Amino acid sequence: MPVSKCPHKSEPLWKGWDRKAQKNGLRHQVYAVNGDRYVGEWKDNMKHGKGTQIWKKKGAIYEGDWKFGKRDGYGTLSLPDQETGRHRRVYSGWWKGDKKSGYGMQFFGPKEYYEGEWCGNQRSGWGRMYYSNGDIYEGQWCNDKPEGEGMLRLKNGNRYEGSWQRGMKNGPGRFFHLNHGQLFEGFWVDNVAKCGTMIDFGRDEAPEPTQFPIPKAKILDPDGVLEAALAMFKKTEEEEEE
Repeated sequence: MPVSKCPHKSEPLWKGWDRKAQKNGLRHQVYAVNGDRYVGEWKDNMKHGKGTQIWKKKGAIYEGDWKFGKRDGYGTLSLPDQETGRHRRVYSGWWKGDKKSGYGMQFFGPKEYYEGEWCGNQRSGWGRMYYSNGDIYEGQWCNDKPEGEGMLRLKNGNRYEGSWQRGMKNGPGRFFHLNHGQLFEGFWVDNVAKCGTMIDFGRDEAPEPTQFPIPKAKILDPDGVLEAALAMFKKTEEEEEE
C-alpha cells in the first residue's frame, strides 16, 4: 500500500527575520528614525538593564539603569553647555518610570544645586538647596517648593527657622538677626511677619550691634489688662448677636 507523506511546511521568511531582529541582551549602537541612539542592554525589544541613550535634538545624554524601556534605577543626565561646548551633568540620582524619584542631585547652574529627595520629577521630601546668591535652604519640600518645616540661612549669616507653605514663610517661625544681635519670634503670612516679639540675642558678639539694647517692657497690672480685654471681647460678641 503506498505511503503518502505530507510535505514539510516551511516557515515564512519574515518570521526568521523578525526573530533575528528581536533585541535581547547587550547590543551595539541602535539608531532610531529621529536620529536618537542607544547602546546597552535590551529585553523583549525594550531597553532593560545598563545603557546609554543620546537624544539628537537636545544633545542630552543619559547613562544608567533602564527597566522595560524607561529610565529606572540609578542614572546620570547630562546636557550640552552652550559656552564650553562640552556636556555638563544636570542630574545624578534615582529614577522611577522615566522620572526623577528618590534621592538625587540636580544642578541648576555653576553655583546653584539641590540635593535631596524627589518624586515624579519634583523636589519632594527632605532636601537642601544651594542658591547662586549664597543662601541655603534646608528642610521639607512638596511640589518643587519649600513646604513644612525648614531653615533658610542667608549669605550674611542671618537665618529663618519655621514653617513654610508654597515656597514662602507661613506660620510660626523665628528669624535670627545675628548681624545685629536680635531675635524675632512670631507669625508669618506669605513672607511677611504679621506679629511677634523682638529680643536681644547675642548682641555683644554681633558684628553690627544695634546702638541701644531693646528695653524690657513690663505690664504693671497683667491681670487687669487681661480682664479688660476679655470684657471688650464679650461686649463685641453681644453687640454682634443683637
